[in-house]
Amino acid sequence: MISFEEFKKLDIKIGKIVKAEKIADSEKLVRLMVDLGEGEPRQIVAGIGLTCPNADDLVDKEIPVLCNLEPKTFLGYTSYGMLLAAEGEGIPVLLHPAEELKPGSTVK
Repeated sequence: MISFEEFKKLDIKIGKIVKAEKIADSEKLVRLMVDLGEGEPRQIVAGIGLTCPNADDLVDKEIPVLCNLEPKTFLGYTSYGMLLAAEGEGIPVLLHPAEELKPGSTVK
């Protein structure tokens, strides 16, 4: 278990996907450009290619993003955060807010 103080260290915000494309040489990895209300979109690399075979369908979707995660590189693409998803029958299922929110809205 983690304490509430540890949980409060997580910077989770709602982002709006402005661009999405499959990464060549990977059936799972998708490169997302996500508006988090920071002025410039942030690059996120996510293993959601099997869930979303057509990356263009992700554009304009709102997703929760863990923003203060250490960057990690996948197949030459650096991810500057992690989208949050639920696991459904072994594949990620994207989470979306019930109503439209401003990019950068804080998740508590």
